[in-house]
Formats: sequence, C-alpha cells, structure tokens
Amino acid sequence: MANFAKSNVPRFSVDVYQNEYLPEGGGEVDAIVTVTAAGGGTVGDAVPAPARPAAPPSAAVAVMVDCSGSMDYPPAKMRGARDATAAAIDTLRDGTRFAVIAGTHVAQEVYPGGGRLAVADATTRGQARQALRRLSAGGGTAIGTWLRLADRLLSAADVTLRHGILLTDGRNEHESPEDLRATLDACAGRFTCDARGVGTDWDVKEVTGIASALLGTADIVADPGRLAADFTRMMETAMGKEVADVALRVWTPAGAALRFVKQVAPSVEDLTGRRTEAGPRAGDYPTGSWGDESRDYHLCVTVPPAGLGQEMLAARVSLVVPQPDGTAQNLGAQGLVRAVWTDDLAASTAMSPQVAHYTGQAELAQAIQQGIDLRKAGDFDGATAKLGRAVQLANASGNADTAKLLAKVVDVVDAATGTVRLKTRVTEADEMTLETRSTKTVRVKK
Repeated sequence: MANFAKSNVPRFSVDVYQNEYLPEGGGEVDAIVTVTAAGGGTVGDAVPAPARPAAPPSAAVAVMVDCSGSMDYPPAKMRGARDATAAAIDTLRDGTRFAVIAGTHVAQEVYPGGGRLAVADATTRGQARQALRRLSAGGGTAIGTWLRLADRLLSAADVTLRHGILLTDGRNEHESPEDLRATLDACAGRFTCDARGVGTDWDVKEVTGIASALLGTADIVADPGRLAADFTRMMETAMGKEVADVALRVWTPAGAALRFVKQVAPSVEDLTGRRTEAGPRAGDYPTGSWGDESRDYHLCVTVPPAGLGQEMLAARVSLVVPQPDGTAQNLGAQGLVRAVWTDDLAASTAMSPQVAHYTGQAELAQAIQQGIDLRKAGDFDGATAKLGRAVQLANASGNADTAKLLAKVVDVVDAATGTVRLKTRVTEADEMTLETRSTKTVRVKK
C-alpha cells in the first residue's frame, strides 16, 4: 500500500440535518449543519511519498496575567496565577513563539521583553519561569491595554496560529466599556483568546464577552488552586489546533435570505452579525481555529414560497480560509440545505430532531441568563419562572451538567414540569458558574 505525505490541514466534512418539506405557502427552512475536522489529510492523489508525520503548524501564544492590586486578596490568587502560567508554558510545543504579559491599568512585558516573542525550548521555558517569580500585585485593571499589547506581539510573528490566554480577577474599572469594545473589534480575526475569571469579584458578561468576540472559551475558576490544571488543559487544546481562521461560507439563491447563523454545539454563539460578504449572495461567518473536533451550527433561511411539488436549493454551505489578497482557500467540504413543497401534512409539520434539540438548547441558555438577571434585580417570581423553564429544558434534553448547576441555585420540585423554588442561600461562585457555563450545550444523539 502506498504512503502519502500528510498535510497540516485536517480533512473537513459537512453533514446537514433537516426536514426539507414545507407546506404550501411555507417560506422558512431550518437546518443543523455538523462540521467535523479530522487531522491528517493527504497531499496528492497518486504520487507516493515517504511516510512521515506532518510538521505541526507554527503558533504564537500570549499569556495575559492580571496583576492588579486585588490579586493579592487572598495571596493564593497571585500564587495560583504564577503556577498556572508556568504550567501553560511547560505545555507549549517546542518552537512555539510565546510571551507573558502582566496586566494592570497598563500592560507590561514580563518575558521575553523588548517587543519580542521567545521561541519555546527547555532554556526559554526555564527563563520564563524565573521571570514569573517577579510578578506582583498592584495597580488597576484596563483589559484593553493587555489585549492591544498581545495583538502587537502576536501580529509580528510569521506563524499560522495566534492565540491568547487571559486571566482576570476583577472588573475592567480603569477603562470605559467603549474602549474595551473598540479593542475587541480591532483584535477580532487577528487572534483567538480564551478568558478565565478567578475568584468571584469579576464580571461574567465582561469575561464571556471577551471570549465571544475573540472566538475563544470562557470559564470560572473559583478556587485559585485549580488554575494550573485549567491552564494546562487550555494550552493543550491550543496546541492541538491545526488550521486558523476557518469561515463557514453560506450561499443562498436569489430571493432567499439567512435569518440567522448560530453555533449551537459545543456552546451557543450567535454568528449572524459577524457576516462578511463573499461574492454574489454569499457570506462568510468566522469560526476560529480548528483541531480534531466537531461543531454544530443552526441555519435558518427564508425562501420565496413555491408551488406544491417544487424543489429548490435553499442554501449551500462550505468551509473556507479567507486569504489576505481577498481570495479564499476552499477546504473541500460542502453541505446542501433543501426546500420541497408538499401537501403531505405529516411530512411538512414534522420537526427535525436535531433542529428541535438545539432550539431547546438555545432557549435553555437564554432562560438561565434571563433568570439570573431577574434574580439579581429582585424579581424573584420572574426568576423562578425562567429558571424553572431552564430546569425543564435541561431535563428534557439530557443536559446533566447544566441540570447539576441549576440545582445549586434552585430547589427542584418536579424537573419534568419545571416546578422549582429559588434557594434562599446561593453562593456567589455557584451563581457565577451557572451564568458562565449557561451557553454550554449537550450534543444531540444522531
């Protein structure tokens, strides 16, 4: 059997799950698009090459550590941050460019300094660990300055993948929300970023907003002692990425339009407003970096009504990597969304199990967020109703992790009907964990 040289780009596949049947006069089509990347494509169809592992893609990483005054209260937070950053650096692949940034009301280079990135090897890892010992707490918090410095450092590297890890324990008090938003807009598409909040004095919407804008993950680490394990997992995931800046390209025919495009697994993320035009009737929706993984997207397309028995292509979905010159590398996977008009009532009223499942998961995330906001505002009746609905949806979809988090905020009387009572005492960590992880979904069983 011939061997072929492996490429760095994983093989992508697209599967579409939908009920394509519409009633007479119907004009809205829903579909779940599953995108799967499996590493190790082959180069060439017929030319044998010596078997060899693919060279890993080049990468650059910036770790941003909150060093504001509050990181010393308790001192375990600063110790945990140093240990976590050291663990992340130890996880770097040899040859990865990296830098460590200390963040207060200004951003300072901790290692290597001089506006440079270090190249990971045994020597530079040791030097970085020594530099981390000098981290100390003092000053305010202006997260936008940290991100801007990370962007300058990462953008100077001639690499395939650029990634940031950001840790904070407080609110962005020394910078306006508008300044932070402008920074996020400027950094979007230039690097991805995972964000973590340590302790319970930070703002959930702020941290999740950073991760959302930069196509990363967000989470709470209430116990500083668990930071090192979390940072190690994050860096392992970052090192497993193989291709950056993948976009979901969706083409629709004349007269059709996309109502929305949402990622629905492994978490809910609305991509609708992030569209960039990609030629006649086509738009690109950014998905960030990929390794060996699978994600699900919900597309809703409006189509012009047609007569019974007629069929049309409602949308064509492909995967591309946009290039600086305005072209795009096509990753060779495609899925088709169809519309067929029928007078068969059973066919046209049946709901795709995948669409039904993820519609419920999106409602679950929204119900949790609304319930927590109402609870904070003192509307306990409204909070009970929303969180009860969330319990019902989590139970129906088998989302056991979310159900466990909800049970720390409400007493569940009947999960099937969503009958709950608000707990009189809820720890801040439990409430923040539920809010931070509210968008995490459970995959549909296909």
